[in-house]
Amino acid sequence: MADLVPFSRAPRPSRPRPSEPEPLWRQMVGDQLRRRRHDRDETLTETAENAGVSPQYLSEVERGLKEPSSEMIAAIAGALDTSLIELTSAVADELRQATAAPASAAVSVSRGAFALAA
Repeated sequence: MADLVPFSRAPRPSRPRPSEPEPLWRQMVGDQLRRRRHDRDETLTETAENAGVSPQYLSEVERGLKEPSSEMIAAIAGALDTSLIELTSAVADELRQATAAPASAAVSVSRGAFALAA
């Protein structure tokens, strides 16, 4: 029988801990929808009516209090003359910016070796 060789795991690269927790997806979507509605100078009632949702629901989505389904997000985005992919891309870009580590914080990655016994 072969000898067992201990596996030496390389240390994981350290990531700087953010001083604040990452923003939630629903909050970022809500912020993006509110900005787009304001850019169009529309009221909650106007946008909600065009999306087929209640103004109260739209308000809660914009404030990040509701976790809307993709269908609801698409309906609201459509009422704001944008697509789901445009909205999602904008939110993803904002999340990247909000969670990006400073460029000067270089992280070195070392690789560990392992052996398999036959």
